[in-house]
Amino acid sequence: MSPCAPLEGRPVPLPDGRAQLPTPTGLPRTQVVPADRQPPAPAAASRARGAPRWRRGRTARRGRVRQDRSPTTRTGKGNDMTDQLTVSVLGTGIMGAAMARNLARAGHTVRAWNRSRAKAEPLAADGVTVAGTPAEAVTDADVVLTMLYDGPAVLDVMRRAAPGLREGTAWVQSTTVGVEAVEELAGFAREHALVFFDAPVLGTRQPAEAGELLVLAAGPEAGRAAVAPVLNAVGARTVWTGEDGAGAGATRLKLVANSWVIAATAALGEVLALARGLGVEPQHFFDAIAGGPLDMGYLRAKSSLILHDQLTPPQFAVDTAAKDARLIVRAGERSGVRLDVAEAAARRLERAAAQGHADEDMAAAYFASFPEDPA
Repeated sequence: MSPCAPLEGRPVPLPDGRAQLPTPTGLPRTQVVPADRQPPAPAAASRARGAPRWRRGRTARRGRVRQDRSPTTRTGKGNDMTDQLTVSVLGTGIMGAAMARNLARAGHTVRAWNRSRAKAEPLAADGVTVAGTPAEAVTDADVVLTMLYDGPAVLDVMRRAAPGLREGTAWVQSTTVGVEAVEELAGFAREHALVFFDAPVLGTRQPAEAGELLVLAAGPEAGRAAVAPVLNAVGARTVWTGEDGAGAGATRLKLVANSWVIAATAALGEVLALARGLGVEPQHFFDAIAGGPLDMGYLRAKSSLILHDQLTPPQFAVDTAAKDARLIVRAGERSGVRLDVAEAAARRLERAAAQGHADEDMAAAYFASFPEDPA
């Protein structure tokens, strides 16, 4: 990750122990915890005259979201050696590395590959075999799990892995990609006789390391038992959105959830920026909303990262958040929905990245409110 520019005035403790806002010149990276409860479930289009206004005029194309209570959904941690699998993890960034470690700890044989091998090497200490090529990583794998940057990256890596793939292998695709990309990836799966699962996750560094992600999944019910040990190793629970992974039901839900996370992060950044501009002590704002409906843990957690110069290492980086914001905007355009806040948030994140904050936590979008070199 690129080094950060020097900070012109680190957070200064006030007499009562509170911290002043840092001057927006540069900074370091850490956290975003997406919504910790299940988003509202999409339902079939209502034709009733009294349907809620927000549901009128559009047709929900997917079935109801449900949390699977079958034996394939884990209710606790632990190693079940009867379900030991050979799992290939392609992509060992913040999320992929944590998932690979948890799979190994659960007793599975894990082979990992990363474009930059140096990022994968530390996994060897956790019993993970580091492969030199994608094809080597997927050879004889029962399950292939992809956690890369975006759709084009996933397709490129899977094409390179193709010589080592075998028919019937389950592919758990956990990278956050757009709806169109899911359709293209599902097409690749059909061409190579893979069992495709659209399975993005909600959560970032901390829940990933603890194996407490929320897995959003869509795929054939007949094949779920085969991937359950993998999903159970990386997540606290799995919410199944449908049986057709190619329909991108899970990715649709992920984009909806991420739209809330990105909007909330943009709003809190502007709140703190405006407070700085108007000379308002941030703590006065927190005191004013304390305990009321406007108060929330996410606001305080992300604000603390800015106020206390704790933006590194990132839980969810600015650059990745900008990519996801663009996917959300594109999904809205494709559905005939105008998303002004998501569009503005995307530009804000891109501006922060251009200022040198790309590898910091997404809360660093705060700095997009100021000139790159403030007086």
